[in-house]
Amino acid sequence: MRLPFFVYGTLRPGEHNHDLFLRGRVRSEEPGLLTGAVLYAGPGYPYAVEQGRGTVSGEIVTALPEAYPELLADLDRLEEYVPGDPRSLYERVDREVTTADGRTVRAWVYVAGPVVAARLRADGRPIEGGDWLARR
Repeated sequence: MRLPFFVYGTLRPGEHNHDLFLRGRVRSEEPGLLTGAVLYAGPGYPYAVEQGRGTVSGEIVTALPEAYPELLADLDRLEEYVPGDPRSLYERVDREVTTADGRTVRAWVYVAGPVVAARLRADGRPIEGGDWLARR
C-alpha cells in the first residue's frame, strides 16, 4: 500500500530529520492528529504509544510517487523498524489520522515497538498535549 506517512517528531518541519529525509521527496504536508495514542519523550526523540484516549499532533506527509519506495525504505531504517522483529524500536502500522479540516485518511505511523511501549507505559514521561514541537 502506498499510504501517506503521519510524522510527529524529528521528521516534522523545522526538526533535524525533516530536511534530511523529506526535502524534495514529498508532494504535500498537512497538519493531522492521531487519536488513541500517547506521546512519550524518549532519549532524543518521541514515541507514540497506542493507548487510551490520547492525541498526538503531527503532519500527514504524501510522498512523490517516484520517491515512495526509497523513502519508505529510508524511514524504516531511520526508525529502526524490521518487519516481524519484536526488538524493533518502532513498528510501522496503518492507522486513521484526522486532517485539520476533519477528514480522515489512512497513513503509515511509526509507533513504539512492543518492548519500548511496555517500558514507556510502566515508567515513561508523557509529553503534555501530545505535541513534540510544543515541548520547548
